[in-house]
Amino acid sequence: PVLDTEDAWLSVEGPVSIVELALEQKRVHYPLVEHQFVLCTVLYATMRLSLKAVKPLSLFDNKGKNAFFKDLTSIQLLPSGDMDPSVLSLRQQFLLKVVSAAVQTLCSSQKDREVSEEDYFPFEKGKNWPTLAADLAQYLQISEDLVRRHYVCELYSYGMDHLGEE
Repeated sequence: PVLDTEDAWLSVEGPVSIVELALEQKRVHYPLVEHQFVLCTVLYATMRLSLKAVKPLSLFDNKGKNAFFKDLTSIQLLPSGDMDPSVLSLRQQFLLKVVSAAVQTLCSSQKDREVSEEDYFPFEKGKNWPTLAADLAQYLQISEDLVRRHYVCELYSYGMDHLGEE
């Protein structure tokens, strides 16, 4: 981008402006940032829903694990479309755990009538964990339909038929 400045500003002395510093920065490799985002989301879901026996790095292959420890401006080899079936199975199990834990949390908060979902998750108003799991499924190369079907089955098993029908 071209930054036009007035003549009066050219004679100003002092530190470099933040705009010029920002323009001098290297561009980040967006797929690598996206990859980091997936890891952060996995870690947050594990923590927030108190999931047990989850090993977040096991959800990624060797290329994916190595990419986490590289500079965001470097161009890294990220996992390709062909994934190991065991990694895909672990990813699928993780997403189904997220959905199950979210429905269980929702149902337990519904049983306690004085506690609403916003009170149970005060900083997450509007956070829909099953939808987040379905969105995460795209990044983890798992079928979205599988996650949504599991969500509906969980709703029915907890007696929330009206939500399952929707």
